[in-house]
Amino acid sequence: MSIDIRHSHSLPHAKARKAVEEVAEKLSERFDFDYAWDGDTLNFNRSGVDGKIALAPKSLHVTAKLGFLVSAFKGPIENEIRRVLDERFG
Repeated sequence: MSIDIRHSHSLPHAKARKAVEEVAEKLSERFDFDYAWDGDTLNFNRSGVDGKIALAPKSLHVTAKLGFLVSAFKGPIENEIRRVLDERFG
């Protein structure tokens, strides 16, 4: 099971990068993810979840693979990602 979210934005690169970091912090607080930047891609993971947020000039792309046990939480995880993206990117 996977999550695939595309979100457009109009923020300058530095602000968009900070907003992605804030999204990762929120997800980390809520779902206990670890995260780290690799260029303009923020990778996040925990047991059963392996994902990334790829930052581009006018958009970002969130993808995540969910393991069997975590797949039951796909709805809440996806909803939280969308909520925080809307909050940070409008």
